[in-house]
Amino acid sequence: MMWKIAAAAGLAGLALAEAGGCTYFYRRTMMRYNAKRERTMKMSGVNWKQYYEQIAPKREWMMQQPHEDVWIRSDDGLRLHATYFKGAEGKKAVICFHGYTSDGLSDYGSLSNYYLKRGFRMLLVDARAHGQSEGKYIGFGNKDRYDALGWILWMIQKVGEDAEIVLHGDSMGGATVLMASGLDLPKEVKAIVSDCAFTSPKAVFTHVLHTMYHMPAFPMIPIADAVNRKKAGYGLDDCNAAREVRKAKVPILFIHGDSDSFVPCHMCEELYENCASQKMKLIVKGAGHCESYYKETEQYEKALDELCRKVQRCDVKR
Repeated sequence: MMWKIAAAAGLAGLALAEAGGCTYFYRRTMMRYNAKRERTMKMSGVNWKQYYEQIAPKREWMMQQPHEDVWIRSDDGLRLHATYFKGAEGKKAVICFHGYTSDGLSDYGSLSNYYLKRGFRMLLVDARAHGQSEGKYIGFGNKDRYDALGWILWMIQKVGEDAEIVLHGDSMGGATVLMASGLDLPKEVKAIVSDCAFTSPKAVFTHVLHTMYHMPAFPMIPIADAVNRKKAGYGLDDCNAAREVRKAKVPILFIHGDSDSFVPCHMCEELYENCASQKMKLIVKGAGHCESYYKETEQYEKALDELCRKVQRCDVKR
């Protein structure tokens, strides 16, 4: 009899430990203020200090360009922030979406030099639950795709109906623009750039648990999925970029580093294979997560140039 009581107590203790672990995992990854930028940068596996001398002067130049804070309301009532650079005030515009736990100004301090010096207007978006935008729960591209649509409409109103808009996202921002590719986008959106996007948060969290924490996905992923459905209104596989690109109509450039240990390169291959629209792919040898631009700047910019030329040569079929 005693062994049965001991066994039951042991199972109860194990269940409580697992529940506590799942709660910790959920709060650590899905909720604002608990998801930390420093932890994400460490998990990326990239030594970012080696690029600081390269990044600092480009960011300083960016901040010297005319810019202003702008705001919109999301469909669910959140006040969302972005930083707008007017550039040459022509018809070309890029809307940029940052990665997990970052913000618009941080992720595009270097790439801004490419876009602004080519005459683009530039909008650096703070995703919901990031930067100066409101929100408690991180969207991972699911609700963010509709926020992206709101920013597209804002840019069209700013530029006019002859606007030529590029959507550019890295990591979670890449997943956001790929999620948006499945929407009925305005004709003014001419191209999408996705840098090191994940297929879905469910897939990338499973990968991180296996490779970095040596833990199984069960029961953490199913519990986190159920909790997020209740609290944030979406499941971890609802934001599935690999599924949404099957509906894409806009040309997409996929970029990924083949040494990415955070979001493995095979996710890029899956996204590329599933993509229904015109597509290009750049795999940067030796680049880790979000490192491709810094590892091979010239190669990266040539790919952007080629995408822009392709867009100019042909009309996007809707």
